Amino acid sequence: MSPSYNENEVLLLLQNKMTQRRGFEMIVAQYSEQLYWQIRRMVLSHDDANDLLQNTFIKAWVNIDYFRAEAKLSTWLYRIALNECLTFLNKQKAVVSVPIDDADITVLQRLESDPYFSGEQIQLALQKALLTLPEKQRMVFNLKYYQEMKYEEMSEIFGTSVGALKASYHHAVKKIEKFLEDEV
Repeated sequence: MSPSYNENEVLLLLQNKMTQRRGFEMIVAQYSEQLYWQIRRMVLSHDDANDLLQNTFIKAWVNIDYFRAEAKLSTWLYRIALNECLTFLNKQKAVVSVPIDDADITVLQRLESDPYFSGEQIQLALQKALLTLPEKQRMVFNLKYYQEMKYEEMSEIFGTSVGALKASYHHAVKKIEKFLEDEV
């Protein structure tokens, strides 16, 4: 977080139609990079991640008047971004008419050919392992491992108990470990 960002001040800016745009610009500046990487870890493609990030901010802007500050802005934005990712991934599965195992291979081929991927072997192996996880486990793993998000905050995003999230993370780690052991 940038030192000049103050969520309370931003919330005040958002409440006034005259300063709402400035407040939203501060939100975009504050959260763009971390949301981009969260989305990117889900969809793998730089171009798709950029599109989904843009969609996330468009939905947030359109619905900013409905934000009631019952949760943090970041939690609200993550929820929008994760919903965008799920919608995108479900549409992709519906469009792709290849067997599910081949779909993962297609995604990996796209990742390997992505000019923005700096493909170290261990990173590629981890991405392969992540693709074997169910979507929710993958999201929980990404938020905990990469964003170091607390389970309580994830609970607000997913609407799931802390215990269920801990179990999802534990199962994800075990599956990733097994996958990496088998690969090496």
